[in-house]
Amino acid sequence: MEKDQYYTIGAFSEKTGTSIRALHYYDEIGLLKPEKHPSSGHRLYTDQDEMTLHKITCFKFLGYSLEQIARLMSDSSFDISLIETLHNQKKELEGKKEHIETALKAVNRMIGLLEEEKEIDGAIFMSLINSIQTEKDQREWLEQNMPEGAADRLFNKPEEVMASLDKSFIQLAKQVKRLAGKPVDDPEVQEMADRHMKMSLQFVGEDVLAAFGSVDTAETEKFVNQIPSPYTKEEEEWLERVFEYYMLHNEKYPFRQ
Repeated sequence: MEKDQYYTIGAFSEKTGTSIRALHYYDEIGLLKPEKHPSSGHRLYTDQDEMTLHKITCFKFLGYSLEQIARLMSDSSFDISLIETLHNQKKELEGKKEHIETALKAVNRMIGLLEEEKEIDGAIFMSLINSIQTEKDQREWLEQNMPEGAADRLFNKPEEVMASLDKSFIQLAKQVKRLAGKPVDDPEVQEMADRHMKMSLQFVGEDVLAAFGSVDTAETEKFVNQIPSPYTKEEEEWLERVFEYYMLHNEKYPFRQ
């Protein structure tokens, strides 16, 4: 009968590609406990330990925590009873995938904007990131309260269109911050309001903008609160007065009361 081949922790680490630190931790929590040299107390690993480590690695690959893996390690085979835990794991991984995809979208858009603009106001920058972060909630609200297909039109735009809209939003937000506090009837202020309205029409469409007027105020506030504003309270109040003046004096405004 062949004698077991023993490996020191360094040799086992090199053989399996697992760090010594990880092996120490697995030993501490009882997940992978090697034999100990009778005199020195040094860890000694066998080929059987490598098979155990392979099982740990497989479960880690599937996204299980070490605590979950410890419970699964006692099984020598797996049957239909594992389906429930695999379904739960699938759901968790899908959630992580969605988070990563959303984060990547935000990162890519911010890279493009910084390359273009060189410098962006912190409040504006964070507002854009938070808007991307809450897109799922925004989409759900639009699907429940707006005309059919509105959510798809808003969020399924080509990347180059979204990049152009991001750039326009930043330039407009900069202009708002620069003009804030000026008289609402100032020509430059009203030009900004007109530009703001045209951009809104371009982004959401006239039908969606009109539909907002028929939605309960409390519901509308839920949607607005999902998109953090880049403006201070004072800037928000000033902007509200600007648009009140704009709507009263602009005959072309499509939804003027």
